[in-house]
Amino acid sequence: MRLSRRTRVAGVALLAAGSLVLAACGGGGDDSGSTDSVITNFSTEPQNPLVPTSTNETGGGRAIDLLFAGLVSYQKDGSSVNEVAESIESEDNVTWTVKLKDWEFSDGTPVTADSFVDAWNYGALSTNKQLGSYFFYPIKGFDAVQEEKPTAKTLEGLKVVDEKTFTIELNQPEADFPARLGYSAFYPLPESAFDDIKAYGEDPIGNGPYKMDGKGAWEHDVQIKLVPNDSYDGVRKPKNGGVTLKFFTNPDTAYTAVQTGDLDVLDAVPPSALSTFQSDDSVQAISEPGSVFGSITIPESLAGFGTNDEGRLRRQAISKAINREEITKNIFDDTRTPAVDFSAPVMPGFDKDIPGSEVLQFDGTEAKDLWAQADDIAEFEGSFTISYNSDGPGNKEWVDAVVNQLKNNLGIDAKAKGYATFDELRTDVTNRTIKTAFRTGWQPDYPSIFNYLAPLYQTKAGSNDGDYSSSEFDDLMEQVAGEPDEDKRYALQSQAQEVLFKDLPAIPLWYSNVAAAASKNVENVEFNWQNQPELHLITKK
Repeated sequence: MRLSRRTRVAGVALLAAGSLVLAACGGGGDDSGSTDSVITNFSTEPQNPLVPTSTNETGGGRAIDLLFAGLVSYQKDGSSVNEVAESIESEDNVTWTVKLKDWEFSDGTPVTADSFVDAWNYGALSTNKQLGSYFFYPIKGFDAVQEEKPTAKTLEGLKVVDEKTFTIELNQPEADFPARLGYSAFYPLPESAFDDIKAYGEDPIGNGPYKMDGKGAWEHDVQIKLVPNDSYDGVRKPKNGGVTLKFFTNPDTAYTAVQTGDLDVLDAVPPSALSTFQSDDSVQAISEPGSVFGSITIPESLAGFGTNDEGRLRRQAISKAINREEITKNIFDDTRTPAVDFSAPVMPGFDKDIPGSEVLQFDGTEAKDLWAQADDIAEFEGSFTISYNSDGPGNKEWVDAVVNQLKNNLGIDAKAKGYATFDELRTDVTNRTIKTAFRTGWQPDYPSIFNYLAPLYQTKAGSNDGDYSSSEFDDLMEQVAGEPDEDKRYALQSQAQEVLFKDLPAIPLWYSNVAAAASKNVENVEFNWQNQPELHLITKK
């Protein structure tokens, strides 16, 4: 929920941490800063002020990842490299010592150990209501700061040693903990941010490759203008004169803008152009395997869909009534692949044969029988509605198709409800004022199946939008986090997914391939493991 970031997404929660490359392809570097070298990229209006721990959706996540740098950065293939961290070391995988490089925020103030520790403590404290607070759960003392009335205001496991050194004590050994530290929840904040955090979020000061282009750079519902940060000396040095994130509510309009050269990069081609974009001479077409997972989340509070036999039968019926192959072929021109799990095939440890995954196979007759079994327990009343955001490419088309399949295969009153923007949908989801099922998606924060599971389905996790809770699943996730053996960790992840297939807190739909378009005006367009463009590399021709 950063697709999420969310579902963080729901645009694709997520959510998300920027992926990076160590070396850039040439071009454009000499004219950095000139107006005609600024790259424009499709985006959506952020849901919240641009504070890293308050951002778990793609519109805000895109800006956050350009404005900030973390202890580590992710390369194009998802592997991590130290960025602000000089070293991250541990002898027992419980207590980690972090040493920092010399680094500055864009206003010239130093990035110190306090910059990280204070930001993480702020993000973890329940009374600050940060959407990314869940990510600090491995750190000792998390439960105390997460209580409704916190018994502590700071994480016991965080200790500042000196200006450039701090330690992190975890609740249990976690061998892969450093790999998570490139995610945006772990970014630092300058001391000035805490004077007025809301005002800071409108005009954030970061430590990443770009900075806000002066006061008013965020024109709400229009765009965010970013320029290179001259004090940045990390692995994502900009090769262009800036990035402008332009907000569109109509994906077809965005594609037309790419064709005319008024928009440089569109991450997701709309369904209206999927059958033709690869042969469209007016654009550069990009099509390759991707990592974004799409689903329908059904809240536990939705009548008839609770955590009991009736609810499980109805969720199974919904899943079996959806013909994923038909939709991915007819609407998405095979640029999406029917799901067989809750992650994505490009992730290490992917398992296509998890017991219980047969619930994803279309069978209209069985679906109707499952629904009837649920009706024998308690008669279903009313309609089943799926909400979606209209500004996301293809959302209306596929939701309408699913609704029609549910009507035809289950014989129920199914409806689609469109929100004008992703921000509006996410606000209702976050506030728990939504009274329907809703589209969700997940763009991974770091390359691990664990990241597709824990943030979305662990009890009270930050992106657990349906409020699912299973002690069996939680226990398995705890085992996964503490298992140093890779093969055993993968096996535990598959066991955890067996639990999800039984309960279906979300209905897996498909994996999104990269199906993007760039204008003829730019070059060096590359996409990373998150299905996101490496914006710092793109240059004007």
